[in-house]
Amino acid sequence: MFKVTQRKQRNFDDLESVDEVYELLKTQFVNRKLYIRYAVEKTEIAISEFLDDKTIIVVTDPTYEPDKNLSIYGLSDKYLEVDLEIIEERGPGYYHCKIISGRRASHGRRDLRFKVPPNEVVATNFKISKHTIELTGFKIPTSIKVVLDQFHSTNSGLSDIVRVDVLASDEKDIILKNIRKTGNTLFIEDVSDMESYKSISEDFIDLHDLMGGELAGYMKNNIQKGYKSLIIVPIIYITEDERSIPFAYIQLISKSEKFGIEKVLEVKDHAFKLVDRIRDANTSLITVHQQVADISRGGAKLIITDEDLKKSIVKSKGFIFDIVFKLQAPITIYGEVRCTYSDGDVLYVGVDFAGNSSRKDEMKRFYAILQPMEKEYKANLIKSLKSKKI
Repeated sequence: MFKVTQRKQRNFDDLESVDEVYELLKTQFVNRKLYIRYAVEKTEIAISEFLDDKTIIVVTDPTYEPDKNLSIYGLSDKYLEVDLEIIEERGPGYYHCKIISGRRASHGRRDLRFKVPPNEVVATNFKISKHTIELTGFKIPTSIKVVLDQFHSTNSGLSDIVRVDVLASDEKDIILKNIRKTGNTLFIEDVSDMESYKSISEDFIDLHDLMGGELAGYMKNNIQKGYKSLIIVPIIYITEDERSIPFAYIQLISKSEKFGIEKVLEVKDHAFKLVDRIRDANTSLITVHQQVADISRGGAKLIITDEDLKKSIVKSKGFIFDIVFKLQAPITIYGEVRCTYSDGDVLYVGVDFAGNSSRKDEMKRFYAILQPMEKEYKANLIKSLKSKKI
């Protein structure tokens, strides 16, 4: 059973009438290739006749077995999709069809996409998050809470009081709420000194601005509790598509000494290392090689056959992976899942390249490799069209 899941919708303008679809096909797609949507293998289909009653005769691979309906697509100045109903099968791969509807992309395709031979380009080293940490909701997976608890247990000697906790989505504490919103750090070197409640840079919280008239009461409360110094550093998770999510914090409270800025830097270093541990615990690395069916500057279609990888991708919004061109070093990139096609045995995944690569100048190198491939494809396409006109 062939199954299609569309994650990211293309923006379309519906064509107003069957007549408009018919004329568009007749004027723009006589010498241009059309393909069957969602076919397991990219399957070409041609219109052999345009009949007076606005129906058409199409010819495709004799081994292809459609249902009652056909959906076809092609590219002229803009991407076009047309839905057909099969009126009559006149032979293997030979159908009389009625036009049901059509739609064109609101904008032209930004990049030329072309097929690549097997083993010419492969995808490998897939890094996929087991769980997604959302900015809203903050439902932190148990596996990540375990990492936080282990860190707290191991580092309880950092100060007189050490707290490691998740920032709640409905946080009531004004300071923690601000940390969740901004990702800034709180540093109070001397709780008895009003000047210590000011920020030392834009990356720190200024409690004079945040608390206003309530600051004096907060300062008094700290002194009454016997506090000397206080630090709260956010734990900021960086997602694969490079969103920053302050989802937890490390708090140190000293009753015996005053912290200096070096203590803040030490806690920040702990927070960075903790994020690395969380990422490792939350990421699956699958090193198999998978085929790249087609590619462009903006995306690719991957053919996924590995069972573990299939299970991970269908639950993922996107993933980091390496694209490896023949005789070239790997290029690391983030792919946002646009759609998935499944025939039970194989998963076809359309990805858009999003965010920045994790390695410097990776995309520049990617474009440099792709450019001659694009030129060769265009030259072959023009040659093919010219031979058909002859």
